[in-house]
Amino acid sequence: MRLYALCDKDMLLSRGVSLEEYITLAISLNAEIIQYRAKHNDIASIKSDLIKIRQLFDGYLIVNDVYELISYCDGVHIGQEDLIAIDSNPQKAVKTLREVIGKDKIIGLSTHNETEIKIANSLDLNYIGLGAYRATSTKNVPKLLGDKLDVLAAFSKHKVAAIGGVTMHDTFKNVTYHVMGSGLFNEH
Repeated sequence: MRLYALCDKDMLLSRGVSLEEYITLAISLNAEIIQYRAKHNDIASIKSDLIKIRQLFDGYLIVNDVYELISYCDGVHIGQEDLIAIDSNPQKAVKTLREVIGKDKIIGLSTHNETEIKIANSLDLNYIGLGAYRATSTKNVPKLLGDKLDVLAAFSKHKVAAIGGVTMHDTFKNVTYHVMGSGLFNEH
């Protein structure tokens, strides 16, 4: 199992966990990637947190949505809505994003079904996030994939990160990374 830790600022605040405590826990569990998500913070706060994470963690650091801060991390993860906000044509959207962040940076895209996976297969991405596997406390998800997640993952030509309610005890054949946020605390 390969761990992709989702560091959600709102989740940390709700649990009274510092950024340093979370990063220390992720490192102790051998996280290869940390994605930092702060939906309710301004860009200066996000930048400050990215700098702090980089000082503590030498693995891959991904920022959620805020590709303007790409110079402080290794890549960006965007959702379907974010992709469309760049351009209604997914190919053009990813091409534009690639031009902004550069060829050497990572791009991840959230997907939820076979159609989105097939579109993602035609895009210049490094991985897809696929889910949600089960209910999660960090995001309200209307449709859960459950056991269909691993079947759908087989359609992807990109590496697949299983998202949404994933634990270290879940097993998948076609998934590269287990993405865990608040679940890290349940595992440790």
